Amino acid sequence: MTEAYIYDALRTPRGKGRKDGSLHEVTSLRLSALTLNALKERNNLDGHAVEDVIWGNVTQVMEQGGCLARSAVLASDLDESIPGLAINRFCASGMEAVNLAANQVRGGAGDGYIAGGVEMMGRVAMGSDGAAIAVDPTLAMEQYFVPQGISADIIATEYGFTRDQADTLAVESQRRAKAAWDDNRFANSVINVRDQNGLSILDHDEYMRPQTDMQSLGALNPAFQQMGEVMPGFDNIAMLKYPHLERINHIHHAGNSSGIVDGSAAVLIGNKEFGEKYGLKARARIKGTAKIGTDPTIMLTGPVPVTHKILADNGMDISDIDLFEVNEAFAAVVLRFQQAFDVDPERVNVNGGSIAMGHPLGATGAMIIGTLLDEMERSDKETGLATLCIASGMGAATLIERV
Repeated sequence: MTEAYIYDALRTPRGKGRKDGSLHEVTSLRLSALTLNALKERNNLDGHAVEDVIWGNVTQVMEQGGCLARSAVLASDLDESIPGLAINRFCASGMEAVNLAANQVRGGAGDGYIAGGVEMMGRVAMGSDGAAIAVDPTLAMEQYFVPQGISADIIATEYGFTRDQADTLAVESQRRAKAAWDDNRFANSVINVRDQNGLSILDHDEYMRPQTDMQSLGALNPAFQQMGEVMPGFDNIAMLKYPHLERINHIHHAGNSSGIVDGSAAVLIGNKEFGEKYGLKARARIKGTAKIGTDPTIMLTGPVPVTHKILADNGMDISDIDLFEVNEAFAAVVLRFQQAFDVDPERVNVNGGSIAMGHPLGATGAMIIGTLLDEMERSDKETGLATLCIASGMGAATLIERV
């Protein structure tokens, strides 16, 4: 099988996903086109260089609807001969775009691809597209649907994680993110978003709150307790599914959950011939990809079984992995991953994660692959694994190896 290589990875800064966020006036289309142009220019690509642009975005309505991938190609400096594919695997959409592109290359369906994604959460509200599992009672009742925050609290209850553990992880995420920015660890990957006059709009992740400490987090009320305990009483629904739980321990709040932000990311993937044609040096080989379905009520445990799957598929053990990026959708997701594999927390999310910097749904999967690769190069590590939990009960993973 043909090898698939990562030749480049970049992202925009994450802007606060609200009206006073720096990226709020930038459309999903424009931010996507800016990201594609940056990747094209940085690698001196011909406009028709790649086979396809595969672009993840979760809330595919309004400006993010209508095959945004193709619209982004047409709005960019890429040639109109390049098609576009918009995909949605919820929070793993950006990662699935990368995995799909890699597997197309590995299967011989083209030499090069651009993959990534976008989400403008301050402009297109999460959930505004509707979702059958949430709104159709014939499915929601059968699957014991609860919102994701309740699912995160179920994980905490089931696996014994405390509020202090979750808050400690959140404080550390903020500390690591600040340290990474202070040390210019993102300098190679983060592009400066500029307006039409060339003036800078945003050049840093603006959601970060480095002053966060245990005391400030301790003052926050659990975000999902009321929806769990008061009608419609999602706690009761959860305990119908898990009767061994006497109650749900609500430990998550805005400070130990991922931030709502705007952002975009892109990864350049190709075979050996693609790199030779454009004079590019491969940074990593995509060694394996995986996806899996899991229990849709607890929902967010996917990183554990999908990691088992990708390791088994590639004849590897968890000890073979040097570094991990586990998306910080909620603190309990990362705590469960660390518990399940008994991995050293110092090898997980070395430069902070979505609790500190935010989680632009359709872009995050591509972002953490780039972050993982940058850190592997900085710390001279060989093998890395990126993984995310996914709404409705799924998991996705990408295994990369430096070359």
